[in-house]
Amino acid sequence: MEPANNIPTKIQSIFDKNVVSDLQRFMKKRQCLNETNMVFIYLFHIVQTAGILTTTIAAGNNAKTYIWLGIGLNLLASLINVFEQTNNNISKKLLKDIQMIKDGKYLDDGIVVEPEEKNTPQKQDDSEKGNTNLEQPLL
Repeated sequence: MEPANNIPTKIQSIFDKNVVSDLQRFMKKRQCLNETNMVFIYLFHIVQTAGILTTTIAAGNNAKTYIWLGIGLNLLASLINVFEQTNNNISKKLLKDIQMIKDGKYLDDGIVVEPEEKNTPQKQDDSEKGNTNLEQPLL
């Protein structure tokens, strides 16, 4: 049995590892979001320009079908812009968390939903017993 004074040291070590792990994960997510946003920015401008050009040319030629195609392209551009703005907000939140870790004020209070690993021992045991998890989608 280990001495009682060693327990707080182990607990602090676990928390320190968690903070470092969070920092690494936040940095990776932020880099991924930034790279994705660069694609979204260019894609938004290309699709929006194509939509405006299509709508303008179709309106000049009185081609109603192509007008709707241009409107659809503009809607797609708006959707891409929404994704970009959402990524920006997530990236700003991650930057705040990274700064708090740097300042030593980080508190892991966020609600994070991580995907479960497939074929964990618990899930294998349930499948072997014939138990079904009705919370999982059937598709």
